[in-house]
Amino acid sequence: MTRLSRLDRRVFERVAAAHPPLVQAVLPRLSHAADHGRLWLATAAAMAATGDRSARRAAGRGVVALGLASLTTNTVIKYVARRRRPLIDSVPLARRLARQPHTSSFPSGHSASAAAFATGVALESRRHGALVAPIAAAVAFSRIYVGVHYPGDVVAGLVLGVGAAMATGRVWPRRSVIRLVHHSAPAPSLPEGEGLVVVVNGGAGTESATVTADRLRTLLPKAEIVERDPAAADGDGEGEGNDLVALLTEAAGRATALGICGGDGSVNAAAAVSADHGLPLAVFPGGTLNHFALDNGLRRFEDTVAAVHQGEAVSVDLARIRPTAGAQGETRHFLNTFSIGLYPDLVRARESLQRHSPLGRLGKWPSAALSLARVLRTAQPVEMEVNGRPHRLWLIFAGNGLYSPEGFAPSHRTQLDDGLLDVRTVAADKPFARTRVTLSVLTGTLGTSRVYAAARLPRLRLAGLHDGCTLAYDGEAGPAPASLLLDKRPGALTVYRPAGVDADLIPGARATL
Repeated sequence: MTRLSRLDRRVFERVAAAHPPLVQAVLPRLSHAADHGRLWLATAAAMAATGDRSARRAAGRGVVALGLASLTTNTVIKYVARRRRPLIDSVPLARRLARQPHTSSFPSGHSASAAAFATGVALESRRHGALVAPIAAAVAFSRIYVGVHYPGDVVAGLVLGVGAAMATGRVWPRRSVIRLVHHSAPAPSLPEGEGLVVVVNGGAGTESATVTADRLRTLLPKAEIVERDPAAADGDGEGEGNDLVALLTEAAGRATALGICGGDGSVNAAAAVSADHGLPLAVFPGGTLNHFALDNGLRRFEDTVAAVHQGEAVSVDLARIRPTAGAQGETRHFLNTFSIGLYPDLVRARESLQRHSPLGRLGKWPSAALSLARVLRTAQPVEMEVNGRPHRLWLIFAGNGLYSPEGFAPSHRTQLDDGLLDVRTVAADKPFARTRVTLSVLTGTLGTSRVYAAARLPRLRLAGLHDGCTLAYDGEAGPAPASLLLDKRPGALTVYRPAGVDADLIPGARATL
């Protein structure tokens, strides 16, 4: 018998002989509740039911980690180790489980599951992790207390569980706390919104446009609030219709600063008008996703109001989509992203999966991988010239600034005035390209795949686009000209943003379109 084995048995005997107060009726029941992961699945369901985005994401990672730990522990390691369970003669009858397990004692599957779930939750939310961790520790100790595991089994299970939770980051990148890197820009201070004209294009969330406008009038009593006629709005009320551009242009003619309340399509239209008139822009997040607002740390109306009161603003690049010489079409702008190929279909499929399928509760990254496999079955590659070289691509993506994380689910930026485009392509002319890109996304290795390429460029020239080719930008879509140039107007836009709002922006953030 080795020294460690003797120590293991000695500690087990001491726990068996101990009579800690207030746990006799608790630990055996807790140990039984954790059978087959029931305790953790119930906890995850309760967390998801709260509606809190951070809690849902934490619950999802916890369940994924639990599944990985259970698979590794119970189907692989136990059958290799085959350690006998402890003799329970010294364990009081009142502590013993009604049904004794007969599988290998090493490692403790309950401990591995407990550690995996608690660590997975903590990776997403320290607050929820702090609540779950004591219960996980109690479950692990209970396995020694009821006499079914040696301490060494429990320690090994805990290590395996933590490792399983950390491994989930390979295929599902962890949420990050983002420190935004912005450069301040001069903007007038407008106490109570004096001199600000805000165009409201649809309501914020479930609110009507009228309710939203009334909220803004309360927050900014001296601002002029203009409601766009809902009957004139395109589809969901956000499109870049000519009437919206005309309304914004008219408002800019009498404003010290221009404001917009709406989604990313509305903000796109307002940004172009603001830049052309040399006016600072106040963005009030009033759409479904609000990608640009989130990347500026503007999660609530009050964030923008504070910046307007204080005259605090930052510099933002405005990216352009321009037809090249001889090509038909108008110049368009984008604040977030531009794409050609399957990316728009991928985003729609992923968001539909997250809303309507139980599999979508796994989170953005797994949903993106499942949606990719679905979209690739019917998608057709696009042939074009990229900076003068012929390519056959599944997609080409360009972001206004560097997006993170890398791959199919870019969701946030830390800087909006770097002067560069974040260009990503997925090739369709490599052998088994469709299978390779799917496997790369599933394994979190897209960044090293030979079918994937990324670059940061000041401009991008696309040519040879066929008739009927569609481009997407900032939630809008339209026909692509035969050839086009993507470039940037560096620092062309000034956006109100309160100083010091370095925030945890990821909860609820989704891939932008």
